[in-house]
Amino acid sequence: MAIIMEGRRNHSDHRLLRAMFEARKRVFVDLLRWDVPVLDGRYEIDQFDDENAIYVIVTDGEGRHRGSARLLPTMRPHILDTLFPQLCADRPPRGAGIFEITRFCLDREQDATSRLIARNRLVSAMVDYAIDNGIHAFSGVAEVGWLQQILAFGWRCSPLGLPRQIGGRMLGALRIEIGENTPALLSWNKIYAPDMLQGALEAA
Repeated sequence: MAIIMEGRRNHSDHRLLRAMFEARKRVFVDLLRWDVPVLDGRYEIDQFDDENAIYVIVTDGEGRHRGSARLLPTMRPHILDTLFPQLCADRPPRGAGIFEITRFCLDREQDATSRLIARNRLVSAMVDYAIDNGIHAFSGVAEVGWLQQILAFGWRCSPLGLPRQIGGRMLGALRIEIGENTPALLSWNKIYAPDMLQGALEAA
């Protein structure tokens, strides 16, 4: 199942949020060595984890976190326009129907096959959420290896500028167009794996 959480402020008010922030710490801090804030030694949480963030979380059959991503509205400060505008040949994409994909995270407890399944489910859930909510494009920043994978998924996706070396990492920015045909485009490469989307408002 894919869980959608909108406008959450407190990481402690839902078990899946806690699991997501813990997974982000294990991936982005412990594995990739990003220099980002860590709360209580357990949770990777930054200034963009506010009431405007939307979280897409995919779970296994027992409700455990398997993958997640954060969507940020581009009409407000976000990562590309605030931290990495130099990655864009022109101005970073901005608009009510454009959201930025950030913190795409696959749980490290999974084997390679399970991570691939979680990746496809997470990409599909973001696309379905976008189509259901009038989002016509995603932007994002990624390291070059991951950027090349995203470009090869089969959807309408293009770089926003040339990759640059920043903070010891080669980074690039991209824009993904979302439309009614996006699921079919992803299906050609066996990426599209739709889940039922469910809002999660109650504490658990």
